[in-house]
Amino acid sequence: MTDTQSTSHHPATRTRHTVVVPASIDMVSLLGPGDSHLAQIERAFDAEVHVRGNRIALEGEPGEVELAERLLDELVTIIRTGQGISDETVERALHLLRAEALQPGERAADVLSLNILSNRGRSIRPKTLNQKRYVDSIDKHTITFGIGPAGTGKTYLAMAKAVQALQTKQVNRIILSRPAVEAGERLGFLPGTLSEKIDPYLRPLYDALHDMVDPESIPKLLAAGTIEVAPLAFLRGRSLNDSFIILDEAQNTTPEQMKMFLTRLGFGSKIVVTGDVTQIDLPNGTRSGLKVVEDILTGVEDVVFNRLTSHDVVRHELVGRIVAAYEEYDVRDGVESGPKAGQPR
Repeated sequence: MTDTQSTSHHPATRTRHTVVVPASIDMVSLLGPGDSHLAQIERAFDAEVHVRGNRIALEGEPGEVELAERLLDELVTIIRTGQGISDETVERALHLLRAEALQPGERAADVLSLNILSNRGRSIRPKTLNQKRYVDSIDKHTITFGIGPAGTGKTYLAMAKAVQALQTKQVNRIILSRPAVEAGERLGFLPGTLSEKIDPYLRPLYDALHDMVDPESIPKLLAAGTIEVAPLAFLRGRSLNDSFIILDEAQNTTPEQMKMFLTRLGFGSKIVVTGDVTQIDLPNGTRSGLKVVEDILTGVEDVVFNRLTSHDVVRHELVGRIVAAYEEYDVRDGVESGPKAGQPR
């Protein structure tokens, strides 16, 4: 924690506080190379910021000064975890505090410093509050649904939790599945072996896997059945014990397929279902199993539904703006959260 000293008060709407940063904290880490983080803080608040040694003086409107103090405290806490601070970290911490979405007991530092998985010097961690809540839900529940637009990390974080569970021996295998809807009955007309035919529909899962597991070990894990990547239809009739099972692109399941998948759950297993109900590729007139399942399972113990939004997009910032623009368009067009153009409503 930082120590805060109220050194003087100015009349009306301005106040002055001094934050004393603990001596154990490297001020370059806190303020950024070339004071880049300090410049971010100065731009973000309607307050004057002056640094002398390990003392940071803040002067301005009381609410702004208080928020700046909280931000500094969160950044110090993150540094204490051993995690470096980037401009993005400062921006995300500020967003979490400004949005006032944190519940009692929740901290921006807890969101931004949670390390799910590390591989080849790269750490995978949630970057938004909803992502943190989603990851926590996976830990706490047997069946978790992650529903949201592209780029919100719903599949990527589920994959990271699956690899973590395998590495810590919570499960014996990982099963990754997708409905190969685009192929449909035309699968037989595609060239190549069955594996070559279905590979394009499973490729995104392989790509995520390569980020999290040493690439040279993946063929061995696949050959041993420790990791299985298969179309949804291949799971029919099986009981999956001691497994971490992910169903991706679940908006492209029918209600019958969704029921079939969920009832594959065996002892010692965990299921995560991800999808985006605005990107349904099912034929016209076919209901999405993902849209139906929430009405059926809401209130069932040990099943939880998590919603991610355009605010949780962690790809290029333009992706978030594109998703938000489409959401606004859908609202104006009277189809808020409905299927994309041409899909059944």
